[in-house]
Amino acid sequence: MKIDILSLFPEMFAPLKESIIKRAVENKKVEINIINIRDFASPPHYKCDDEPFGGGAGMVMMCEPIYKAIESIKTVDCKIFYMSPRGKKFSQQIAREMSKFNHIIILCGHYEGVDQRVIDMYNMEELSIGDYVLTGGELPAMVVTDAIVRLIPEVITPESIVEESFSDNLLEYNQYTRPAVFKNMAVPDILLSGNHKKIEEFRKSQSLEITKKNRPDLLK
Repeated sequence: MKIDILSLFPEMFAPLKESIIKRAVENKKVEINIINIRDFASPPHYKCDDEPFGGGAGMVMMCEPIYKAIESIKTVDCKIFYMSPRGKKFSQQIAREMSKFNHIIILCGHYEGVDQRVIDMYNMEELSIGDYVLTGGELPAMVVTDAIVRLIPEVITPESIVEESFSDNLLEYNQYTRPAVFKNMAVPDILLSGNHKKIEEFRKSQSLEITKKNRPDLLK
C-alpha cells in the first residue's frame, strides 16, 4: 500500500516515523510519503493561500498548488481523501475499507479550508475524526494513517485485530499484566485460573458492561 499525505506543514509528521508504523515502512508493508504543497507553489513567495471570495475571516488554500501536487503523484487507482470537520465521521469500518486500497492520497486542509473547486475536481471524499475543529488536517491525517496501517496484513498479529475495541460493536475488555497484585489491587482471579472458556466469557461480559457505560450508542 502507498499513502501520500499533502500538507503545508510536513514537519508535523514525525510520529509516523516511530513504533509500529516505522517497522511497517521498514518491512515494506506500506510506503508513506509526506508531500509539501508549498513545493508546488509559484516563486518567489510560494503562496498557497488567499482571501476568500465573498469576504469572511481567515484564508483559503488555493487550487493550483494542490492541483499540481496531486497531478505529480496520482495513479489510475488512487483514492483521494480530504480531512475536514464537515466530512463523514471516520470509523473502524472505514479504516478496514481504506486498508484494502493500493494507493491513498490524503489532503490536509488548513486555515479556513480548501478551495471547493479542487475538492470537486478530484471527487475527494471528506473525512472527519470527530465533532470538533482543529487548526489543520495534519493530526487527523496521522490518526487515519495509523488506523489504516495497523490493519495491513502482517503489520501486527491477526489476534490483536480480532480482539479489540469496535469488534462486534463492543469496546475492548480491561487488560492486566504482572504483578498479580499492585498496591493491594489484585488482578481478577478468573484471569489467573487457566480456564480459557471462563476467561472468554468474563471478557465478553466486561466488554458489554464497558460499552453500556461509555458508548451505549454502539448497542443500538
